[in-house]
Amino acid sequence: MFQKVDPKTLDLNPFAAIGEQWMLITAGTPEQLNTMTASWGGLGVLWGAPMAIAYIRPQRYTKKFVDENEYFTLSFYGEQYRKQLSLCGSKSGRDIDKVKECGFTPAFAACGAPYFEQADLVLVCRKRMVVPMEEGRMPADVVEKWYDKDYHDMYWGEIVEALKKA
Repeated sequence: MFQKVDPKTLDLNPFAAIGEQWMLITAGTPEQLNTMTASWGGLGVLWGAPMAIAYIRPQRYTKKFVDENEYFTLSFYGEQYRKQLSLCGSKSGRDIDKVKECGFTPAFAACGAPYFEQADLVLVCRKRMVVPMEEGRMPADVVEKWYDKDYHDMYWGEIVEALKKA
């Protein structure tokens, strides 16, 4: 059971939650959805609203779902789901049904955005801006270390709802 909470009241360390514990980026419809693990992202304030930033490479199958829908979710899990998060970051939804493989139970926010009942925290995001990362705008050492011409798109999502497991 989830309860709606004000995002400003969350006791969340984004460096640990995103960078170390990882999160799932999920988008789609009840008929078709996809999810991927991410360890890059951010949380903050933009245009007077709580905002999340998610980074998605062009070849990721989940990108299609985020691009085609107005809303996406970022969800956070306990350590007992590390194996499932690892699978969602290493396998493509083009090839396997990751939701079924992980044993996750889909749920849907009021706006229709999908998430999973196993999450401890869900941030429901309204897509507000997409910014392609470009080689000429990033430091050369970053491009050399992290990229092979497959630059991320940055998705800025206004957090319209935060759901915390009760």
